[in-house]
Amino acid sequence: MNDRIDILTQNGVDVKKSLELFGDITTYNDTIGELLNAINKKIPELEEYIRLGDMANYAIIVHSLKSDARYFGFTALGETAYQHELKSKENNLSYINMHFKELKDQAMKAKQLVEQYLHTDITPINNIINENREDIIERLTEKTFLVADDSNIVRSFIQKAFQGKPVKVVEDGKDVINIIKTNEEMINGILLDLNMPNVDGFKVLEFLKEHNLFDKIPVSIITGEKTKETMNKAYQYRIVDILTKPFSEKDLNRVVEKTINIVNWN
Repeated sequence: MNDRIDILTQNGVDVKKSLELFGDITTYNDTIGELLNAINKKIPELEEYIRLGDMANYAIIVHSLKSDARYFGFTALGETAYQHELKSKENNLSYINMHFKELKDQAMKAKQLVEQYLHTDITPINNIINENREDIIERLTEKTFLVADDSNIVRSFIQKAFQGKPVKVVEDGKDVINIIKTNEEMINGILLDLNMPNVDGFKVLEFLKEHNLFDKIPVSIITGEKTKETMNKAYQYRIVDILTKPFSEKDLNRVVEKTINIVNWN
């Protein structure tokens, strides 16, 4: 096992820091393959957004790639993605065009290291927690905690942390709204990412506000955005707490328990 870990550590991967989040090497190993799926999916998406000049969606996807990289200790990729996130939010297409090769090269290096670490070439697959879109509005049969995040890594990590407890994971705010419409009484809490393509977390919060649902469904936020502006905007809604990425299983359990068991809500 140490020889395998050396493949990563000798190439600058901060496995020790990552294990502070995952808790143990078994969970790390069970989840790291998702980084390959993330890279295979998100690099082509970023290339397409560059072609379209769509810096808003570029920022969302590169933000997610940054979080994915940091979860597994790939600090170089995480830092490069972070710089791209900042520049895309400034609508600096010139910088993105000039430096995208650097980002892609870092991503491909990370992919090769993970493949070597796992001793196999892994092709993109749909993780079992990726919902069939036709099943998204399927009626829930028991009280369920709803988690929305566009990162397959985060969804996989959270589902493992729930250890068989009823949880439904989705990747888009539209799915959250659809589930609420048909299963409002069966949702005992929501953990909601703010940065998602299509329908983001703030649009979900607006939906909950417009339909007076905060008294019925407690909501906590999950985000990699730590700016004062983002925090203040989130707290304009009646949320319970904010869980910032990257987070450990202990942090996750604390926020989930607080969300489900919120008292004196009115």
